[in-house]
Amino acid sequence: GACAYPMLLRYKNNNHLPPLALTSDGNGLSLASDPTGTVNFLDMVNNLQGDSGRGYYIEMSIGTPGQKLNILVDTGSSNFAVAAAPHPFITHYFNTELSSTYQSDGRTVAVRYTQGNWEGELGIDRVSIPKGPNGTIIINIAAILSSDSFFLPGVNWQGILGLAYPMLARPDKSVEPFFNSLVQQLGIPDIFSLQMCGAGLSASSTVDPVGGSLIMGGAEPTLYRGSVWYTPIVEEWYYQVEVLKLEVGDQNLDLDCREYNMDKAIVDSGTTLLRLPVNVFNAVVEAITRSSLIQDFSSGFWDGTKVACWMKGETPWRFFPKLSIYLRATNTSQSFRITILPQMYIQPITDVDGTLDCFRFGVSSSANGLVIGATVMEGFYVVFDRAQRRLGFALSSCAVSGGVALSEIAGPFSAADVAANCSGGMLKEPLLWVISYALMAVCALVLIILLLLLVLPCRRRDRSGEITDESSLVRHRIK
Repeated sequence: GACAYPMLLRYKNNNHLPPLALTSDGNGLSLASDPTGTVNFLDMVNNLQGDSGRGYYIEMSIGTPGQKLNILVDTGSSNFAVAAAPHPFITHYFNTELSSTYQSDGRTVAVRYTQGNWEGELGIDRVSIPKGPNGTIIINIAAILSSDSFFLPGVNWQGILGLAYPMLARPDKSVEPFFNSLVQQLGIPDIFSLQMCGAGLSASSTVDPVGGSLIMGGAEPTLYRGSVWYTPIVEEWYYQVEVLKLEVGDQNLDLDCREYNMDKAIVDSGTTLLRLPVNVFNAVVEAITRSSLIQDFSSGFWDGTKVACWMKGETPWRFFPKLSIYLRATNTSQSFRITILPQMYIQPITDVDGTLDCFRFGVSSSANGLVIGATVMEGFYVVFDRAQRRLGFALSSCAVSGGVALSEIAGPFSAADVAANCSGGMLKEPLLWVISYALMAVCALVLIILLLLLVLPCRRRDRSGEITDESSLVRHRIK
């Protein structure tokens, strides 16, 4: 499987924030451009559209002549894949026959996500990004020929851009991911950053989807406030990080820190919610229920099957606490914390009737690790600094609603009270395969030995005229 990806509930967005004025002190522009001239970050600002429910997408031009498609930005997988055949829920697709530069390599590829899957053929073609670095690159493309629950009604994208590491590429890591090719062919720095601007916006409006920015080659200072806090990338497959503790309001959940990283903790723009391992999820719900003013909440609200409604104009946010995630700092004896306000995880949804405002719980339980999805990422400018194997978080300039910041970041804190390694004991997929094969081999060996032990004595006894399989015991049982 590759990434978890949006629940893609079809939400539309309201309270449109005016675009930020890109003011700069005299040197802002020089900061914002890469000396090679390939990259002018300001050209990339607002190159994304979408929201946390349907995903954030960027426009790309694929093939010769270029065919324009919208591509979902997904930091939880590593294949670049586009619709290459008609599908009821998409308006257009990449027609490989109309591209003079498309070359199929004959291999088939299939990818499963937490939701949905697709299969198709691998090929290569030329791609350029109108609001990205200047230049055309040749990249691996999976041409999607069939899919199930992947393209959903109301999403306005026709492909997916997996921005994670080669280890997650399918069918294997020899299929170089898009960003690796981009860095290699255009010589841009091996770093990208994401600002997703759906935070705290009502999902009930019909305004165009809010957008965001995918800055390729660096970080754009106008998109964040304050300093960038970095956490090490534990292992380069997903963007795996180390979570040291969680707080609900001011209460520390006080679980063993390994619980938070069971079996991994990742940052994934293709997942809508904040997903927590079952034990952690239950502890969070219990802590919210304890600290919030609404004890008698239906369990359906917490497990995502029901929405909670209030009279119009009555916002429920004051009933809920802030949520904080502590991440290990690059100085490993320290940590910093990222905090989201209830406006970000108690999410407005389309109103059923005119008198009520309804909300859903933006946190869910997970069987495959902790996932910092769009619900949390929308509060921050996230810097994927692959060159230095670290992930940066800063306050996003767009995570503001009615003049109130919807996220907070603070540090450094001492990490002396937690284990030196909270990701310990988390075995990676390839390692698990090796172990499972080794165990199978051991089992097979034991079985063979047991069989030999059974068979050899039988034969020996047979010769001396003792019990065989035709013994009276067997015959009598058959009767």
